[in-house]
Amino acid sequence: MRQVSDDERRARLGRRHAVAPVHRAPDAAGATRSVVALHATEPATVHLSLQARVEGLGTGEVDRALHDERSLVRQLAMRRTLFVFPRDLLGAAWGSASARVAATERARLVKDVESAGVAADGARWLDGVRAGVLEVLGAEPEGLTALDLRQRVPGLEARLGGGATYAGSRVLTWLGARAEVVRGHSTTHWRQSRPRWTLTGHWLGDPPPTCGSAEGYVELVRRWLLRFGPGTEADLVWWLGATKGAVRASLAALGAVEVGVGAGERAYLLPDDVEEEAPVEPWAALLPVLDPTAMGWRQRDFHLGPHQPRLFDRNGNAGTTAWWSGRVVGCWVQDGDGAVEVRLVEDVGAEARAGLAREAARLGDWLDGQRVGTVYPSPLMRADPADLTHPVVRA
Repeated sequence: MRQVSDDERRARLGRRHAVAPVHRAPDAAGATRSVVALHATEPATVHLSLQARVEGLGTGEVDRALHDERSLVRQLAMRRTLFVFPRDLLGAAWGSASARVAATERARLVKDVESAGVAADGARWLDGVRAGVLEVLGAEPEGLTALDLRQRVPGLEARLGGGATYAGSRVLTWLGARAEVVRGHSTTHWRQSRPRWTLTGHWLGDPPPTCGSAEGYVELVRRWLLRFGPGTEADLVWWLGATKGAVRASLAALGAVEVGVGAGERAYLLPDDVEEEAPVEPWAALLPVLDPTAMGWRQRDFHLGPHQPRLFDRNGNAGTTAWWSGRVVGCWVQDGDGAVEVRLVEDVGAEARAGLAREAARLGDWLDGQRVGTVYPSPLMRADPADLTHPVVRA
């Protein structure tokens, strides 16, 4: 069994994730495919993840891909997380990861509707509300906001969870996972999420066919191995939010080849992707909160080392990350004037500091003074500047 070193894994990451500058993608769709799908829990992450991977890409070009060309589509899928998928991968997600989330969401909704006293028969109530949403949206090709829908569909204004949430937001989440509705045009800027909900057929025109569950998981695993491999069974189970059975069946269907990583762990590559990866020249990158490269594996020691407590929150969400040649060496924040600065967790040397300074300048120019907030700041992002142990890197 071939052993894949950490250095080789980092070389794969730099090249295949389009984060090493000489391997950047030509456009937004190519950059999205480089990491299978983009995290979209925070709307700014989509634009910042693409900025890091495509030279000269502006927010207008990202918005065109999302809202005009619709080559990239927001979809709730793995681990009940919102992603942006390439259009051609939607069918695989709909039939597998999204369908699993939709089934769980329906069961929870029925239970919560009954426990809140909204209806004695939660399943019947939910089916009625679903029909109402689909009927209203059927007459609105441009879509409606969640507020508009609450005002027009009886039942969506009900409160669940002790009054903490509107039933409408939960219902739309469920229908989105079912691929019956989709987040369409944004009603605000790229750093916030306030979409118009629209029927999937209205948004996509000719939606891709939905795969069966097994077929869908096989395609998701194939694309993940191509971009993130080698990966362990535990990595795949976590990333997919699926069962070991689904992962093992997919690996078998693909004829995945076992290789060794780390301290004797078994990992997998596609059968036509087992040759040793060539080294990648030194590179720097600044990636946003929840970027797929930081979040793509359950076991991240090969690129994160001992730094997870300072760079991830307690729930395992990655803050911003600063990279040098496939290793996370810090984070980035904006100072009081909006300028980008890099906070380091280790000594990186003059070459790395120069590379990170160039990326700070590139990102700062792109942001042009616009500030990006987050609800997932890491401890290092929140740290008092006086408590930093290494000098800050600036453009």
